[in-house]
Amino acid sequence: MNNKIFKIVGIILVIGVCLSSCGISKNYQAPAMEMSELYRDANTTDTASIATLPYSTLFKDKKLQKLIAEGIANSYDLKVAVARIKQAEANFNQSKLQFLPNLNASTQVTNQGLSESQSRGLSYNKNIYQLGANASWEADIWGKLQSAKKGELALLLQSHAYQRAVQSQLIANIANNYYNLLAMDKELEITLKTISYLKEDISTNKLLKTANRITEASVAQSEANLYATQVTIPDLKYNIRQTENALSILIARPPGSIDRNTIDEQEFDVLLQTGIPAQLLANRPDVQEAEYQLRYNFEHINNARTYFYPSLTITAQGGWQGTTAKNLFDPASLFYNLIGGLAQPIFNQGLNKQRLAIAKAQYEENTANFYSTLLAAGQEVSNALFSYQMAEEKKSSRDEQLLALGKAVDYNRELLNYGYAQTSYLDVLTSQQSYLAAQLNQVSDQLQKLTAIVNLYQSLGGGWK
Repeated sequence: MNNKIFKIVGIILVIGVCLSSCGISKNYQAPAMEMSELYRDANTTDTASIATLPYSTLFKDKKLQKLIAEGIANSYDLKVAVARIKQAEANFNQSKLQFLPNLNASTQVTNQGLSESQSRGLSYNKNIYQLGANASWEADIWGKLQSAKKGELALLLQSHAYQRAVQSQLIANIANNYYNLLAMDKELEITLKTISYLKEDISTNKLLKTANRITEASVAQSEANLYATQVTIPDLKYNIRQTENALSILIARPPGSIDRNTIDEQEFDVLLQTGIPAQLLANRPDVQEAEYQLRYNFEHINNARTYFYPSLTITAQGGWQGTTAKNLFDPASLFYNLIGGLAQPIFNQGLNKQRLAIAKAQYEENTANFYSTLLAAGQEVSNALFSYQMAEEKKSSRDEQLLALGKAVDYNRELLNYGYAQTSYLDVLTSQQSYLAAQLNQVSDQLQKLTAIVNLYQSLGGGWK
């Protein structure tokens, strides 16, 4: 009898192995991508890219380097990402164990008594002792467990990509906030210097008024110009304080001051190389995330297909059973059973079809999301690169503008002081305001250039290597 059972189980296993060769599960293939024109007006075959540079090589400012290192070490967003990796690792490790049998051990004592009708009036009451184990195992005929394992692996890889994306974004946020601080420091410095000049103008205008060279209106206008400039100082200080607090939070500090250099000290000695668009898949973590999600959905389709086919399950139970604990391990107390069977789904209220339809729809959704992520990455690279180019293009014109406006302010002051009839304080005021605006715009140009470098670095996938 025992030999017959083993023969039946063996036949079922052979049938299962033969059926598995039918290829229910498909092999994943990455989506086709046309990336040659992903970067606008930046056609290159050079694979060198700033994305491969460590942040300490790109950013020369030691104080910025220190802030970035502190952020990487302490950021709570990164800690969340690491926790997600641990969760994905646990799921993947469990998926590998699904190939092994499920084994349980049990022990029990039963006090059994029969009713009078069952025992025919005789006293019947006894204990039954049992110690045993049972195991069950499902053969992975159609690749259900294999697909589940591949899916969990994709999610594990996705969690690592998420951690890299968080770090890349963290570095960009720290650098951009740092440069914003430097720009606001410079704006505050320019504004305070302008205020000191305006105060001198008021003193000069009062003397000119005494000498009847200008009117009281010009003095009042110079005072109003001073107050209009002074009123911008609180807003600048507030913005500086707010940015310091935001930067402190990024590096997991309580809100506080930030040690920093000046915007004029910032320098870069590396070429802003973008590499070829195809490298985005290897460098940009969010693109990798999107593809790993797509890979998971593909394996989910494989898994859903297997529910339409029979499952092979083998269960076994064995142990010792006796009426006394003393004789429990006697050979005569040994019992076992072994069962093998195939279960073919026939009617499951449409759940199998629903499972497959949902898996296919999710794959379509994430395919579109993958291509959308890729296009957005190309857009970000193109925008950052062009922003840098435009900031560079403005530099020479801005320098000439400042030189001309500086001269205009000096000339108008001299003409006013010497009583030139065709010059009024309005001319001085107009040139002063234009000069201040140009100085502030020059700071914006510097910030645009620095921000473009940071954004290009991040959009290419830099910061995590």
